[in-house]
This record gives sequence, structure tokens and C-alpha cells, in this order.
Amino acid sequence: MSAPNISLNVQFNPMMLRESRPPECQSEPALQRITSRSLPLRVAVIGNHLPRQCGIATFTTDLCDAITAKYGAGGLSVVAVNDPQSSYTYPTRVRLQISEGDISSYRVAANYLNASNVDLVCLQHEYGIYGGDAGSHVLQFLKHLTMPVVTTLHTVLREPDRDQRMVMQQICARADRMIVMSEHSSRVLQDTFGVPEEKIDVIPHGIPDLPFVEPDAYKNSLSLTGKSVLLTFGLLSPNKGFETVIHAMPQILSWHSNAVYLIAGATHPHVKAREGDRYRDQLQALARELGVEKEVIFHNRFVSPQEMAALVGSADIYITPYCHEAQAVSGTLAYAMGAGKAIISTPYWHAAELLDDGRGVLVPFEDAAAIAVAAIELLENDAARQAMRKRAYSYGRQMVWNRVAQSYMRSFVRASIHRTKTAPLMFPVESVERNPAERFLIA
Repeated sequence: MSAPNISLNVQFNPMMLRESRPPECQSEPALQRITSRSLPLRVAVIGNHLPRQCGIATFTTDLCDAITAKYGAGGLSVVAVNDPQSSYTYPTRVRLQISEGDISSYRVAANYLNASNVDLVCLQHEYGIYGGDAGSHVLQFLKHLTMPVVTTLHTVLREPDRDQRMVMQQICARADRMIVMSEHSSRVLQDTFGVPEEKIDVIPHGIPDLPFVEPDAYKNSLSLTGKSVLLTFGLLSPNKGFETVIHAMPQILSWHSNAVYLIAGATHPHVKAREGDRYRDQLQALARELGVEKEVIFHNRFVSPQEMAALVGSADIYITPYCHEAQAVSGTLAYAMGAGKAIISTPYWHAAELLDDGRGVLVPFEDAAAIAVAAIELLENDAARQAMRKRAYSYGRQMVWNRVAQSYMRSFVRASIHRTKTAPLMFPVESVERNPAERFLIA
């Protein structure tokens, strides 16, 4: 049986992560003056932050932790975005909170940062975390800022709707630099939104610097000794494709009766607010219907970093069965790669790029048979599985948070150096709110 053949002391080092930048930036004295002992800029990061439970909150927290570890905490602060009817007990780095649906709080946040003499804002952007049509409230925040802006894009759409296009165009016009997490996203940003390549930095999703460890080292603590562990982790929502792996389990078990499929993660808060745990209930019902309920294990919680390390460490194969191609980034996939896992994935954009050159197996969307074939072949062939793990782990070294923090700092300094000295242009913005009387001017 064969699986488908689907494949700052910041000193410039050519072996470090490639970033798109003008050649003249490589010799700029300011880049060379950055030391690993201090943060040279007062940076405010805008986005979700733990303990809010979502992928961007985890990313923002990890990014801030990495910058603090490398450069110190003195110059770093956070403005956190809260979802409706929610409040959180944040760490001290969170100096201000924005209420997602309250447009006035965006203006207050901008005025606060201006008065705080912040040197630069790093905006985490995803349409769903800001209020207004396609997250358009964030434009009011950008309108009032007086300092350079570096924007990290967590979603880059090749076919945006009218509102999404309008919002993204204005974010790109206002930002001094754009950070994306893959070469594919860079190309889409250029082709769809007309952003010049020299304005884009490609910096991967950061990952912890985990050791390369055999799965058996973690299985005993999770009561998985003797099992072949297939794992998917992350917040549950219907577009994740978990049911496809459950459909594959009977065929996998016919070859490897000790296999289990571990689904780790809470239901996404927005999904739970709308429909409770209906999707998880459907998955459990499907497992019962197929007779694999004992082999499909649910960890129904938002796991701690320590528990996540153990869960991922225990996996013989990591699977991302997502249903849609247009996924620009997957933090869980990056994490699994950094842990040196053998990986099976559907060919969404981020996976197709990360798993190239034999770093994983790509299978068609919603194809349970292909997942079963790939899993069986990897479990049958220890040498092939180990070789894939080592390729993934080696590639992942460029994605560890220490190096990502350095890359972000280079982008920050570059944005500050090359900020236009004259007054910025004014961009008239057609309103994307449902109230056609409201219009914005983005400076």
C-alpha cells in the first residue's frame, strides 16, 4: 500500500530567515546598533492577548514574550482587544483595552498611544477580531495614530469581498511595513492588493524551541503507552475537518489496532457562543456510529503550554485536515513542525509551503481514504517517518521565537528609519460600515 505523492544585536546573517527588504537596508547603521540587552524602540502591540482564548491571543502573547526575552520588557506594551461581553485579567504589559464593537474605544486607544510617546505600533490583523464590517473599526484607530505602524497579517485573502478589500487596502496604505508568514501570502498581497514587494517582510509564525524527542517519552504520562498516536490540536470549529480523520479511523485500525486519534482543544469561543458544543457532539456521534468511539479521544479544554508540549510530543503523526485552501497560516502546524512531527495535511496554502521537499505528506481535501493510506504507510515505515521528522525539525529551527523576535525588531527599525519625513498623504476611504453616512479619512 502506498501513500499519495502529494509533497538585537541584530547583525545580518545570510543563513537567517529570508525577509523581503530593500538592499540598502542591510547596511543601515541603526540595524547594527540594536543590542540583545535592550529594546531600542517603545513598541505597542495591538491585538488579542491571553487569557483570551484564541489563536491570535496566543500568538500576541508569545511574540511579546519573545521580544521581552531578547530585548527586555521596558519598551514593550500591549493594547488588548476584548470580544463582546467579556473581560479578562491581563498581565501588567496590557496597558489599555479596546472593546471590539465600541468604535470610540479605538480612538481613545490611539490618543493614549500618541500621548505615551510610543515609537511604533505593531498591529495584529485578522478581520474577525475588530468591530465593524470586515473589522473596519480598526481604521479609526489607524487614522488617529501619529507613529509608524508595522502590521502582521494573519489572514491574506486572494478573493476578498468588497468590504474586506476596502479595509485591507487602507491598512496597507497606512502601514509602513507589512509582515506576512509565508511567501504565498506575500505574493497574494502584491497581486491582489498591489503592495510593493519592498514593503513586505516574510517572517514565519514563531514556535517554541522544543527538543527532538521520541513520542514514547511522553505517552506514559498521558496514559497512551503502547499506542500509535494521531493528533490534531487547536480550537474546534466546523471548518477544521476533524470528521475526515474520524472517517479514516476504521481503515487505519484495520492495519494498526493500537492507533488512537487525539483531538485536543476547546470549542472556539465564538462558535460556542453561537451553538455551544454542537460540533464536538457531532464528532462524538460520528465516532460512535463508526464504532471507533474508544479510539477517538477528546481533550476538551484550552491547554497550557506545558500540556501542549506533552500532547504534541506524544504524537507519532500530526494531522491538519482543514477544509479550505485559503488558510494563510496555521500556528498549530508550525508548532508540530518545530517539534519534529511526521505530518499529514490537506494542501491549504500554509501547509503546501511548509511541507514541501518531503517535510510532510499532502492529501486532498475531505479525503478520508487518502488520510488512511498516508497514516498507514507512515506507521508501517519507521525509517521514512523518522526521516520526515528530521527534515521538519531542521526546517523548523528558523522559526523558533528567538529568531522571529530578531526579525520583528529588524522590521520595526526599518519602519522607523524609512518613515516618510513629510506629512503623509490623506486617503479618502469609502465607508465599509452599514451606516452609509459615516466616512473615514486615513492619514
